[in-house]
Order: sequence, then C-alpha cells, then structure tokens
Amino acid sequence: MRLAVPALGALIAEPMFLLADSAMVGHLGIDPLAGLGIASAVLQTIIGLMVFLAYATTPAVARLLGAGDERGGVSVGIDGIWLALGLGIVLAIAGWFVTPALVAPFGATPAVAEQAGIYLGISMIGIPAMLIVYAATGLLRGLQDTKTPLIVAVAGFGANICLNYVFMYVLDFGIAGSAIGTVVAQWGMVAAYLAVVFRHARRTRATVRPTRAGLRGSALSGGWLFIRTASLRAAMLLSIFVATSLGTSELAGFQIMMTIYGTTAFALDALAIAAQALIGKGLGAGNVADVRSVLVRCLVWGLGSGVVIGAVVAGLSGVLGYAFTGDAELAHMMTPAMIILGASVPLGGFVFVLDGVLIGAGDARYLALTGILNLLCYLPLALWVYFASPTGTAGLAWLTAAFSFGYIAARALTLGIRSRSTAWMRTGA
Repeated sequence: MRLAVPALGALIAEPMFLLADSAMVGHLGIDPLAGLGIASAVLQTIIGLMVFLAYATTPAVARLLGAGDERGGVSVGIDGIWLALGLGIVLAIAGWFVTPALVAPFGATPAVAEQAGIYLGISMIGIPAMLIVYAATGLLRGLQDTKTPLIVAVAGFGANICLNYVFMYVLDFGIAGSAIGTVVAQWGMVAAYLAVVFRHARRTRATVRPTRAGLRGSALSGGWLFIRTASLRAAMLLSIFVATSLGTSELAGFQIMMTIYGTTAFALDALAIAAQALIGKGLGAGNVADVRSVLVRCLVWGLGSGVVIGAVVAGLSGVLGYAFTGDAELAHMMTPAMIILGASVPLGGFVFVLDGVLIGAGDARYLALTGILNLLCYLPLALWVYFASPTGTAGLAWLTAAFSFGYIAARALTLGIRSRSTAWMRTGA
C-alpha cells in the first residue's frame, strides 16, 4: 500500500490531462470534442506504444535492486531515458509531417478533421517529453519510489489546467490553446524528473552518459512489451474507427467513455505498479514466497477496488456526461453506456493487476503473444457493431459492451491461466 497509494495519485493525474482537455474542449462544441477524440486516439497510440520505456525499466531496476546492485539499476534507468529522448525526437518530427495522413483514415467530417489536425500537430512537440517522463517514472518505481512521480504528476496537472485556461479562453486560441498548454506542462515535468534522476546518479555514482550496451538492452527488453502494447492500441483504434462510422455524436460520446475508462484503468493500475516493483525486487532476491503473497494480495485489492469504482461510475451515469459536454442530448445518450462501463470495472481490476504482475516478472513474451490472441477475439465483436450500425444510445451502448465485456474478458482469461502456473517466476538479477 505504501507503493500503491502514491502510484494511484500519479496514475490518476496522467489521464487527468486528457480529462481536463476533454472537459474544456467539450464546451467549445461537438466538432472540437470529436476532433479531440481522434487526435487523442492517435497520440495515445504513439505514446502508448512506447510505454515499454517504463514497463521494461521498472522490473529491470527492481531486480538489480533486489540483487544488491542499486548503482547498476540507476544506470539501466538512465539508459532508458536516453533511449526515450532519441525515440521521442524521431517520432515528433515524423508525426508533425504526417499529421493529415494520421487523421484521414478515421473518415471524419472536414470540420472534425480540421480540429483534430490542429490539436495533433501541436501536440507532437510534447511527445519527447512524455517518453522521458515514462522512462524516468520507470526508474523511480524500480527504486521503490512512487511518491516522487505523484508530486510531479499533480504539479503538472495543476499547471496544465491553468495554462489551458489562459491559452483557450484568455488568448482565445481554441483547441490549439489546449494543445499548447498541455505541451508546456509536459516539458515542465521533464525538468523536475531530470533533477531527481541526477541526484540519484550522484548518490550511487552511476554514469549519466548513454552506453551502447545499456541502450541495446533497454530496446531489446522492450520489444515484446511493444508488441503487447501494440495489440492494446489496435483494439482502441478499432473501437474509435467503429465509433466514427456510427456518427459524430457517437464518436464524441465514445471519446468521453474512453476518457472515463482510462481514468478507472489508471486508478486500478496503481496496484499493478506496486506489483511490478515488488515482484521484480522479490524475484531478483529469489524470494518466491513473497512474490506469491504479493500476487494474491493485489488480486484481492484489485477486485474490491473495481467493485467500488464501478458502482460510482454506474451511480453517476445520469449526470457524469454533463461534466464533459454542454449538449444535453449527448449527455443523455451516454447514460446506458456508462452503466455498462461501470459493471465491467471489477473485471478490469482483475486484468490490470495480473498484467502488472507478469510485467514485473519479465514475462513479456507471453503478454505479447496472448495480446494478439485477445485482439483476434475482439475483432468479430467490433465488426458486428460496425456492420449492424446501431445509432444513438444503442450504438454507443453496444460498442461499449463489445469492448468492456468482450476484449477485456479475453484478456482476463489469458492472464488468469498464466498466473496459476509457475512458469513466470524466474529468479535472479
């Protein structure tokens, strides 16, 4: 709990960037909100595919810490930061040039596509910052420190809201102001993280220069996690594509649904972060009994927390939509979908905890291969909604059900089977 509670705050603060953007942009109109839905889907895909920078770093650092080599752990984390910087620069430059091509496949109306292009083009500047934040966060989590990421995330969220207000409403930049405010806040977080990382480097006498072996090791260890994350993002993009085909209002509503889903997912993922750090350290030290204890305890907390959070989402389903849009018809359309989403949250708690356990154990190959299988299970459900083309309340509800009780259930099955074995409990540094 010492690790999970601060991680909870930090993980909730991360989607709060998107929550704040959605709430503020939503009051500009349906077209900007729908455009934000497309742009955020692309951005989350690009950044989400790079989440291995954190997820590969945390268990690597934790294993070395458990084996008594803290200096080596810090060095591994710093190599991950250098890799994040290099990847971020390449992705930002390439993404800026191909922004129109990234928006076009969604088939949105010209007005929605224009809003999406504005937000996405500006946001490319923040990609290197977010990747550095991922890598630095992974390093600190591996060192069993989740309090510092909480402080940085809360400060960044507060700055994001203030900057968005100034750029959107005071300077009247519209959706562009939202993107500018978020980018500035992201680079401010980078400055804070680097100051903390350099302090750890001085304390342990770890080198701050990149090493070829370290960069290569970080890249290779993240390869399987990249595939695992790619399957997750493919499922999200498929859902956005189907929502776009149903109509602009359905797309705007599904954007809000996925924002709420992301918030609940990150909240439950706090237990997964604690599991990553503790299981990596436990396996590094060769303590299998503690590893099994962490698994059981996190599952209990994950399911229990899922019940509570799901009940809150379902209970507020009639009013929650109004926080994100001034369109009463759109807010009313979302109510049944929110009830469905709330009912699925306990299943999500089970999934997120086991995902964190296996990531902490370095069982990335299994996660990658079953991730592809899970996507194949979800594909026919999403295609059914696409071809049936239900609109309005029914369309949004069916798409939400296909994702939350189809795709997430497939993940629960494959993760549950693996957790019952001992094949993932490999000990040593």
